[in-house]
Amino acid sequence: MDEHRTVAGADVVTLRVTGKDVASDGVVVLDLEHPAGARLPDWTPGAHVDLILPGGVVRQFSLCGDRFDAFRYRIGVLREPDGRGGSAYVHDVLAVGDTVGVGGPRNHFPLVPSQRYLFVAGGIGITPLLPMVRQADMLGADWTLVYGGRRRGSMAFLDEVVAYGDRVQVVPEDECGLIDLPRWLGDPSPDVKVYCCGPGPLLDAVERACSTWPPHALRTERFVAREQAAPLRDEPFDVELARTGRAVTVTRDRTVLDAVRAAGVDVLSSCRQGTCGTCETDVLAGVPDHRDSILGDAERAANDCMFLCVSRSCTDRLVLDL
Repeated sequence: MDEHRTVAGADVVTLRVTGKDVASDGVVVLDLEHPAGARLPDWTPGAHVDLILPGGVVRQFSLCGDRFDAFRYRIGVLREPDGRGGSAYVHDVLAVGDTVGVGGPRNHFPLVPSQRYLFVAGGIGITPLLPMVRQADMLGADWTLVYGGRRRGSMAFLDEVVAYGDRVQVVPEDECGLIDLPRWLGDPSPDVKVYCCGPGPLLDAVERACSTWPPHALRTERFVAREQAAPLRDEPFDVELARTGRAVTVTRDRTVLDAVRAAGVDVLSSCRQGTCGTCETDVLAGVPDHRDSILGDAERAANDCMFLCVSRSCTDRLVLDL
């Protein structure tokens, strides 16, 4: 693997695994550093990287280490028995000293300024919230973390979060039941930003609980896509690749991502369900049919980007910055 390459405008570097530790039952933590000791790109709380494994397998993981450590990335990886093999490779094969490709970092889940925060984590959803907690604490904001999991033994980074004392509520399901969302979200608070990451049922429940809160009070990150209605149009549409001048036709049974790749453009992708943001591409003309689980209403209305793995087109033609 080359030490540095670019894939459809995305920088990919080769990093070495310098640490691999067990964080909980089913979760390992990797430390990644540049083989030559070079500085790594800066990142902000909520950011993730793309781990590029042998065979071109790409998986997205949130950065959960110290954002001020310029030479080390840290990620937590949950073993997913029903996954597509990426997490199993990390758990069973990847070892200290091995190298992997890393793309990013990129951030679709940024921490916005606020005097008060409520962080709600479910399981491995704690990973993007850890740097947010550190940032909020460093800035002197008023914050609370509610961290739920099936049982204590499966909850990663417990030792780190409990060090914050009574700001943190740990809710193992086998001891306490599910998180009491009405307790935390029953009364809308105009000065509180709510951040939630975890499994789909938790996110759905939090979204329902926050339905009466002020607009944009809740920010979420999903590992599994929301259910989507049918595409807005069934007819084929053309996609022009602005950098090469080529054009491809996207039929009903083909994704934009597959069509673009068939045209020779090597676009990184990971989830293929519109949750990770790896295949985000700028839209120069046309109106996308946004079918992702990432963009907010204002971002969708701007129509200046799309996620090629799931989104389609409302118009006969799209022009992409590829």
